[in-house]
Amino acid sequence: MIRNIILSTIALSVLAGCSGGKDNKAAQETTEEAIPVKVLTLEPTSIATTLDYTADLQADEEVYYAPSAAGRIEKIHVEVGDRIKKGQLLVEMDRTNLIQAEVELKNLETEYNRAVALKQTGSISQQNYDAAVTQYEVAKANVEFLRENTQMLAPFDGIVTGKYYEDKELYTGAAVGGASKPSVIAIQKTNPLKAYVNLSEQYYLSVKKGMSVELKSNIYPDRVFEGKVSIVYPTIDPASRTFTVEVKIPNNDEALRPGMYGTINFFIGETSTLVVPAIAVLKLQGANDRYLFLNENGRAKRVGVTLGRRFDDKVEVFSDDIKPGAQLVIVGQGRLIDGSPLKITK
Repeated sequence: MIRNIILSTIALSVLAGCSGGKDNKAAQETTEEAIPVKVLTLEPTSIATTLDYTADLQADEEVYYAPSAAGRIEKIHVEVGDRIKKGQLLVEMDRTNLIQAEVELKNLETEYNRAVALKQTGSISQQNYDAAVTQYEVAKANVEFLRENTQMLAPFDGIVTGKYYEDKELYTGAAVGGASKPSVIAIQKTNPLKAYVNLSEQYYLSVKKGMSVELKSNIYPDRVFEGKVSIVYPTIDPASRTFTVEVKIPNNDEALRPGMYGTINFFIGETSTLVVPAIAVLKLQGANDRYLFLNENGRAKRVGVTLGRRFDDKVEVFSDDIKPGAQLVIVGQGRLIDGSPLKITK
């Protein structure tokens, strides 16, 4: 009898304990506060695919201008910074050799004309006739050569970027005055400018001659300069797995200068990607890991992401755990941990 009373008492205690545990758990669940958040349904966005590369601008043409032979400089008609036009007289060399060559040519021209007349009457041997013609042609070529090197004319429109001699000095054929090559003056063609960019081989089929590009410079933050691909080099460097592209940028107002640094954007089509508000992406304290929160059945799901390109207040994100139609938390995410209950507000 006593034994039965003891067992009954133990059983009642156990039942009471079980009942109390369930009540405590239920109370805990009912007191867990849902965090108010706002969400955004994610859908793929079509954006332009661009390649951004930095490059130094160069003159379209650069000439270290000098005569073919050493000689005295008669007069230099330009100074550094002067604008020049194609065909403009830039430098005059001493004319002594040219004058002597012109006199010799005139004498040989007389002999040549005499030989031609004798040839018509058969009064000169073929050997003597050929010699007269040869001497005349050689003298004529020598005069043309000296004229070209006595009066140095501008080969293009451009600007004078260096002057290494003064009037009456002797040009020796050596690089002096800071010139990197033997020259009297240096000239550059600054419209258009060009740049060389090394692109990854994976884009070889995407980049074509004539493709439009954009250049941006820190000097002109509010301006975009348009250009085109002028040359796609046909070989790929096996060491770097890159190929070279030449780009030309019109420079009608000469706002740009050789040596300037800029970013060149290549537009190679459009792609579909996920773009989210930048404020929705959080950063793990003490690390560079980025993550965001999704609404999954009324609970916060923390998802790690990799960042891509930035578009003003939005950023491209990559993650295998984010699918189209997912609900991204864009307000209240700072209070969340993985599994937090959510209260969706408008």
